[in-house]
Amino acid sequence: MKKMDATDRRILRALTRNGRISNLELAEEVGLSPSACLRRVTTLERAGVIAGYRAVLNPEAMGAGFVAYVTVGLSQHTKAAQEAFERAISQSPEVRECHNITGAVEYLLRVEAADLAAYKHFHTEVLGTLPQVAAITSYVVMGSPKNERG
Repeated sequence: MKKMDATDRRILRALTRNGRISNLELAEEVGLSPSACLRRVTTLERAGVIAGYRAVLNPEAMGAGFVAYVTVGLSQHTKAAQEAFERAISQSPEVRECHNITGAVEYLLRVEAADLAAYKHFHTEVLGTLPQVAAITSYVVMGSPKNERG
């Protein structure tokens, strides 16, 4: 793909805000003809810049009004320990995101639960029982003044 220009970036920003925008509306917003806009979007999709479209879910509307970011340190720093942890976490519906990170701990999780009691159950009965886990630190989300996660 050719290097992205300012128009491509405007298209991406508009699609990030509203992935269901019609091509006609998108073209008008970014200042292109509909056919030129569609060509650019198709090029961005084929190049893998646009990896897909998805619904953005409201955790509160789904009964998950409690959100926490959780750092997890492993007891062993081996590939086997990481793979076992990742397999276990992939089975936990409360974990909406799992990131292997650098720093003092190995993982950063985004956890959504109905309330504090439900989170405590996950923390103690699920995460806390995994043999690979050595340290858990929870950061409770009190508000999200900026959230561009799609």
